[in-house]
Amino acid sequence: MIGKTIFKNRLSIGILLLTTNIIFSQDIQKNSGKVVRYDLYIRDTIVNFTGKEKRAIAVNGQIPMPTLTFTEGDIAEIHVYNELKESTSLHWHGVYLPNKEDGVPYLTQMPIKPGAEHVYRFPIIQSGTHWYHSHSGLQEQIGMYGSMILNKKSNDASFRKGIDDIPQVPIILSEWTDYKPENVHRMLHNATDWFAIKKGATQSYAEAIKAGHFKTKINNEWKRMLAMDVSDVYYDKFLINGSNESQLSQFKAGDKVRLRISNGGASSYFWLNYAGGKITVVANDGNDVEPVEVDRLIIGVSETYDVIVTVREENTAYEFVATPEDRTKSASVFIGEGTRKHASPMPKLNYFEGMKMMNSMMKMNGTMDDMGMDMSLQKMDMNAVMYPESSPSPSKGGEKISKMNHGAMKKVDDETTEMNSTDMDHSKMDMSSEKNKIVTLNYGMLKSPTITTLPIPPLGVGGIRELKFELTGNMNRYVWSMDNRVFSETDKILIKKGEVVRITLYNNSMMRHPMHLHGHDFRVINGKGDYAPLKNVLDIMPMETDVIEFEANIEGDWFFHCHILYHMMAGMNRVFSYENQSPNPYLPNKTKAYKKLQAESNKLHFMVENDFATNGNDGMAMVQNARWSFGTEWRLGYQDHHGYESETHIGRYIGRNQWFMPFIGLDARYRKLEHGEIEENLFGQTSTKDKRIQASLGFNYTLPMLVVFQVEVFHDGNLRMQLMREDIPLTKRLRMAFMVNTDKEYMGGLKYILGKNIGLTTHYDSDMGIGFGVNLNY
Repeated sequence: MIGKTIFKNRLSIGILLLTTNIIFSQDIQKNSGKVVRYDLYIRDTIVNFTGKEKRAIAVNGQIPMPTLTFTEGDIAEIHVYNELKESTSLHWHGVYLPNKEDGVPYLTQMPIKPGAEHVYRFPIIQSGTHWYHSHSGLQEQIGMYGSMILNKKSNDASFRKGIDDIPQVPIILSEWTDYKPENVHRMLHNATDWFAIKKGATQSYAEAIKAGHFKTKINNEWKRMLAMDVSDVYYDKFLINGSNESQLSQFKAGDKVRLRISNGGASSYFWLNYAGGKITVVANDGNDVEPVEVDRLIIGVSETYDVIVTVREENTAYEFVATPEDRTKSASVFIGEGTRKHASPMPKLNYFEGMKMMNSMMKMNGTMDDMGMDMSLQKMDMNAVMYPESSPSPSKGGEKISKMNHGAMKKVDDETTEMNSTDMDHSKMDMSSEKNKIVTLNYGMLKSPTITTLPIPPLGVGGIRELKFELTGNMNRYVWSMDNRVFSETDKILIKKGEVVRITLYNNSMMRHPMHLHGHDFRVINGKGDYAPLKNVLDIMPMETDVIEFEANIEGDWFFHCHILYHMMAGMNRVFSYENQSPNPYLPNKTKAYKKLQAESNKLHFMVENDFATNGNDGMAMVQNARWSFGTEWRLGYQDHHGYESETHIGRYIGRNQWFMPFIGLDARYRKLEHGEIEENLFGQTSTKDKRIQASLGFNYTLPMLVVFQVEVFHDGNLRMQLMREDIPLTKRLRMAFMVNTDKEYMGGLKYILGKNIGLTTHYDSDMGIGFGVNLNY
């Protein structure tokens, strides 16, 4: 842990670390700090953000949770009363504290049971903007998040006039969905495109043709990729301090306001814009930075930024607007009193430009092609090809980006100058036209006002520990991993107290990931040398490689994970564990507890659908987790000559892309045949369908164009090969499916999606004929 306390008095690192450890090891009762107590009552509640009443979780009757305010030197004493019917917890995001107070169920404590009281107690040894939230299940999504402000002492040596002495307002950003978060998570695992339909981001073939991107769409599916997206979930509402729109009317012309902003969203990044001009960034993740002026910034999930804005004119209220990265809606707070001045709305994304860019970045084996470019620290926003405000000629820009290779690229403006990536000033590159002069914050602009260099580890500790992680994932099945292993497949990473841990992170997935380390700040190696900024969340974009380092100085088990809630719950986690650490009194059986924690991020997900058609009834049910699939399909005709059939497969997905799944199966069929009728497959093998029950071995393999190739050998020696694809997006709501196999069976069908769980269908089946019906799914 390196806190600002370390640097503000310019003490030696060694002396300060000793002091910090003494503070944590002392009996807090004997500490001279003032005890600041909060009582938090956690209860179920009903909210109505969208015109529909839905269940949420409130603390002390409010959403977001109450803002907790402390001053450096205080002792926090927080009494939590769980009045839910389920267990809960609270994690203090970005706060230095003893490991047993960190609030991660099954890792640092047992869950707080229904009806129980739990007391968190720890000294406040830092300042800055932080926040707190539940670390139990998906509770954060439905209300359990709140701001946590740690103020500097008025006589603090690091106190900055004009920054720390101006009016401040805590701001916490969030989102709301009317769907239960457990259902959202299940839908993501089942590859629903309902969220894309709601966003207008389906990227169907009809839309591709209309936009002149038919070739782009074909290339996308040829590489076995789903449609381009920048955000997983469709949200019904976005909120600032629990409201979609509010006003701070107490501020007048000339006033400067410090907004202490936390992104408490479960999965949403937010663009921040201000109608009153420039935004001055003065802190990030609770740590001071040298002030930097920008036109806008994007705040990652769980990050915090302190920014200063100015009320420019009298009788004017300026909009400070938070727009989610997918630009579907927004939330606003107006600063000042009088006529409202709105910020320019962010236009819709050019998704096909993003698709074209991703096509150029993705190899046929499913890995990313870095094209020889050294990308890091958000200095080159590859998503900018989708930004209409930055790209006057999107298709032209997209074409240039798709041709980038091996260290050389064209500037994306009207010039044609060749530039080598080693010569670029990435801090000025927004993949956009320089004529627009939009200054967007990136990590390369952040600089600590004090030296953050880590001490040389003492002899015998082990020096610098080098670790590398590749961020990996599978959008088709919504599995998120590190080094192609989900959390349930890993052990704790042992580290030694006193050593410097240096981590290289490479994002080889198509999504950005805000990686958060509990209990420590890390240095971001961004070219600022001794003044590298301190953070506890690093947003790493696709193709980026970043390096961070921290000193291992507070023993315990500390979570390191992607802070997109649904990514974390899908497996993108690790735990750093100190060797020879003291027992945790809150965890009597750490081994058993850790297994429960691992199981939480690899749960089974269920899906089922059924067509009620005029020619029969057919459907499927499936249960899956990160590796295993248990599925069954059925077809039931209304006439004897239609009969019935069912196929059940138990398989395990193999490989980083999970395109290959070997399985064992059971096939049961019955159809009334005419006397003497015999059917032969394409291999000349005889197969009757009257009272047939067969075991099988086989595999599925996903081919280009997302066609599933299936090979199955039955216990009677018969062989069947099959090609099938479902959910081919013809238009925004119209989907096509087909199947053909060597048993001379074939099927073609269409489905029009009416709602999340219902559609109209028609299909022709070689055994059952043509039918029309209704599809219900869950």
